[in-house]
Amino acid sequence: MQLGKFTITALETCRFGLDGGAMFGVVPKNLWSKAYHPGDEQNRIDMAARVLLVEWENKKVLVDTGNGNKMNEKLKNIYKIDNSLFSLDKALSERNLNPNDITDIILTHLHFDHAGGTTQFAGNDVVPVFPNAKCYVQKEQLAWARNASEKDRASFMAENYEPLVANGMLELLDGDGEVFPGISVHPIYGHTKAMQMIKITDEGQSLLFPADLMPTHAHVPVPYVMGYDNFPLTTMEEKKKWLPIAAEERWIICFEHDAFVEAGIVTAGEKGFSVTEKVTL
Repeated sequence: MQLGKFTITALETCRFGLDGGAMFGVVPKNLWSKAYHPGDEQNRIDMAARVLLVEWENKKVLVDTGNGNKMNEKLKNIYKIDNSLFSLDKALSERNLNPNDITDIILTHLHFDHAGGTTQFAGNDVVPVFPNAKCYVQKEQLAWARNASEKDRASFMAENYEPLVANGMLELLDGDGEVFPGISVHPIYGHTKAMQMIKITDEGQSLLFPADLMPTHAHVPVPYVMGYDNFPLTTMEEKKKWLPIAAEERWIICFEHDAFVEAGIVTAGEKGFSVTEKVTL
């Protein structure tokens, strides 16, 4: 889609699955299974690992990089990793791009399903996939990743981000602000410490990439909060802060993990906020 000067493309990097109960927390299965997906025989719901490609002038910027390809067979089976249809490399090549063309990467946070695609194996070494890219993450998030809570420690894998540090590719951000004119980051604290949402604005239009604040369209209602969140009450307060603005200004919200709805516009109704217009980027 074209948003002012920005050409924004949603890239599918894989399909995978996580436990539906963990994805919806205290919401009963008979509700979330109707709102999203009933789950497989292991209760895993179908999920996307959708990233953004934002292009303008001489810039080619990725927002997140998906799971990557470094997982062993045990982890692939646990998380139902499926690259039969999608991969980041394939998505880029379909647009006549390769990893060398990417100029920048904004990482919402460093969990493996968001930052896993930043590095790859080269023999016994782990090296950056995008050698010419400057990568951006909140400094609080890197500090948290290196000393995470017991709740999300398993989601941080040092091989996904320490090679970026070692190669001088990781720029640490400190709070809200513009990374580029028209592209701003907004750290939030419910899911993990200082995960940053990305907002792209030009010519009166805005797109929000909220990452795991609202991983699917079924997570738009305020009480629909993941069991994975470190601070679920904070997640609810963050939704209550951002959703009224998004609804009033008709922002497009892109859902990073939604296997069925790529993006949408939310409105407020009698039962709270919901997606009332679906959007394809």
